[in-house]
Amino acid sequence: MSTENIKKEIRTKVLIIGSGPAGYTAAIYAARANLKPVQVLGLEPGGQLMITTEVENYPGFADLIQGPWLMEQMKGQAANVGTEMIHDLITDIDLSKRPFVCKGDDGATYIADTVIISTGAKARWLGLPAEEKFRGLGVSACATCDGFFFRGKDVAIVGGGNSAVEEALFLTNFASKVTLIHRRDTLRAEKIMQERLFKNEKIECLWDTAVTDIIGVAHGEEGTPGVTGVKLKNLKTNEESTLDVDGIFVAIGHDPATELFKGQLKMDEAGYIITTPDSTLTSIDGVYAAGDVKDKVYRQAVTAAGMGCMAALEADRFLSEQEDLIAEHAAE
Repeated sequence: MSTENIKKEIRTKVLIIGSGPAGYTAAIYAARANLKPVQVLGLEPGGQLMITTEVENYPGFADLIQGPWLMEQMKGQAANVGTEMIHDLITDIDLSKRPFVCKGDDGATYIADTVIISTGAKARWLGLPAEEKFRGLGVSACATCDGFFFRGKDVAIVGGGNSAVEEALFLTNFASKVTLIHRRDTLRAEKIMQERLFKNEKIECLWDTAVTDIIGVAHGEEGTPGVTGVKLKNLKTNEESTLDVDGIFVAIGHDPATELFKGQLKMDEAGYIITTPDSTLTSIDGVYAAGDVKDKVYRQAVTAAGMGCMAALEADRFLSEQEDLIAEHAAE
């Protein structure tokens, strides 16, 4: 436990569920507003950046930094300004009335005037053992994050939707050649995006094909660590082949961690929480969503952090308005 033994009942003005750039930034701003936030860190404190080795696009750092290090710095900053952090997992939440009541896996009850949801999302993977083995060594689920490292190299990308096409096009800014691998013979992406893809001379498509394995040199093995190729199988002919690439990007979608809130908050068809335009406010007053749990477009650490800031400021404003209303009623 981060706060030693969890109390059976914890009351707070601001409860932050989840961590990562959005959650930690919300905690920093809420603590600096003297709201004494409580942050329940969840199963994987730090989120996706904990498995991102090199970060080069987070503002403020001229040199490469490590994802886990960045998260530790954010966590430390949030704690230093007064955030109470608890290693627990919220397993149940009632958003039907204020104050909101949550149950933790360790048996604690959390009672909160406002809630900031920053539970994030997870990239879908192919399910190959080699994906974990080569994570950070040429296997990635974010072209925007890692494309720069493949300047002048050959890469592959797996998928057939908008995300896969967008990332394939983005990778052509760096890679010498991009091979898009798709299980079917047509793409699901929008037609205008497909046209851009097919016109790009750097991109080649492999249809009716699945990646069956990833080849390379892992840490601890002889040679320079990194991906050297992928094994393929044609799903119509069963023909097997090998494609030499320096990296492979998986773009088959993300799953937001919103199961806990289904039936209580408005969500889109993919399960992302819907918020008011130019806001992190959800369909319930006093409940805010920040980061990848509501963002399926940008999915960057810096945008998640920005939304965490917004959520804390909005929660502070909401609490002030509630206090003003109470004061007005008392004066009547």
